[in-house]
Amino acid sequence: MDIITSIISIYFFIFLGWSAKRFLKSQIDERSLVLLSIYFLSPILVFWGLTTQKIDMSAVEAPLIFAAAIMIALIVSFVFAHLLFHTQKDRSIATVASIVGNTGNLGIPLGIALFGENSILYTSIINLANLFIVNTVGVYFYARGEFSARDAFVKIFKLPAIWFGFLALAFNAAGLKVPDSLSLSLEMGAYTTMVLQLFSFGMYLHSVKVGDIDRKLFAFVTVMKFVAIPILAIMILQLFEISDLVYNVILLELLVPLAVMNVNLSALYDCRVKQVTFLVFSSSFIFLGYLFLVLGLFR
Repeated sequence: MDIITSIISIYFFIFLGWSAKRFLKSQIDERSLVLLSIYFLSPILVFWGLTTQKIDMSAVEAPLIFAAAIMIALIVSFVFAHLLFHTQKDRSIATVASIVGNTGNLGIPLGIALFGENSILYTSIINLANLFIVNTVGVYFYARGEFSARDAFVKIFKLPAIWFGFLALAFNAAGLKVPDSLSLSLEMGAYTTMVLQLFSFGMYLHSVKVGDIDRKLFAFVTVMKFVAIPILAIMILQLFEISDLVYNVILLELLVPLAVMNVNLSALYDCRVKQVTFLVFSSSFIFLGYLFLVLGLFR
């Protein structure tokens, strides 16, 4: 029940965004919300996420294994995307969409629901690793749909989130702590970012029509996310001597559905945002039934 509640609670804000677009129509602009989120609020989210607690080096193995699995999955999706799709935008979406998972506002509460509060340390630090993957690999591939390889690479460093991430890591490594007088403001900005992302996602979802869905792209991303990545994950996890808890948390964070950040990046770089919106939405619904089917994979 906790699992379903965690997912449904997220959909409340998506529904609000969908309703806003339905009733306000052209009076409200979803792209403006995306720009506000990426350029002004996401840096706060990244800095807050990387400074709220001291990075525990004893737990660093979990995000490293997670990142390794993601990179291997990325190579696999990249190869097959170039074999199966003919336009750069489709190749970019097919390559990166399935690896940008919702490890934060879904992965962390699901970890608590399934494995208890001892999972928080590992889900949190894996989410930090995912933040860097999203703001580097994610930015590159979505920008690649519209720009050359060189320009797409440069786009990574034009977004403020990556610089705030480096700043936060240096801040954390130096053993510094955010003053209590500022921590509340940072937390407010971080949660505002998450809500705004869900809200703009709902607005984009309103414009998605069933007849516009690219079934080939949907099939590819679904198979990658819910078949290929779990198989790769289990194969990779077998190579490491890790506790059952770490094993389960890494596997869960690789199974979570597509992140809303996919929509923001595809909107920012004009990379078939309607298709990406549908992929994110459908993966969340598939995940509801899928998770109960694969619970036996956890130790």
